[in-house]
Amino acid sequence: MTPRQKLVLAGKNAVDPFNILTILGTSAISVGSNPDSAYGPGMRGFARNCGVVFTEGLTGEFFGTFLIPSLDGQDPHYHRMPNASTGRRIAHAIYQVVWTQSDTGRPMFNYATVVGTVADDAVNDLYVPGRELGAGSSAARIGTALATDPIDNFITEFVPDLARHIKFRVVLVQRVINRVAIEEGRNGAD
Repeated sequence: MTPRQKLVLAGKNAVDPFNILTILGTSAISVGSNPDSAYGPGMRGFARNCGVVFTEGLTGEFFGTFLIPSLDGQDPHYHRMPNASTGRRIAHAIYQVVWTQSDTGRPMFNYATVVGTVADDAVNDLYVPGRELGAGSSAARIGTALATDPIDNFITEFVPDLARHIKFRVVLVQRVINRVAIEEGRNGAD
């Protein structure tokens, strides 16, 4: 991928509808469960929390999908192994956090995730309200981020299989066909 393609991918990831829904949901839970947080209560606190979480996501995408992969020639995608054994796929999803592939397909250290997480945490220290600063707090956040990164990989690795198993595509196609049939029925009656 070219640096421009990586920048476009980072932008698409940032405004992905599921990402936006996640931001809205986590912000609502956060402000609802702790109205005395640094964001404050009510809609104003919710809006501030949404803004900070969205900005954190932009920072992460900038470093992890665009800047670092562009500088070191890393492919920012997770590459599935749909034909491997389940155990191999689980191991792949876990070690992909530290070992990935370059733009040419060669194996390489995952600078985008490891270095990007550190850079993201350092930048977020500048604007996230109520955040504990210091080496210990940063190390805890970075460790938690790296330890939970395989969750996204598991979703990317296994959800397509689950969707195929429950025939999600068939249901979606059937809904489109039904909608077209309804619209054609309306147009034919006119």
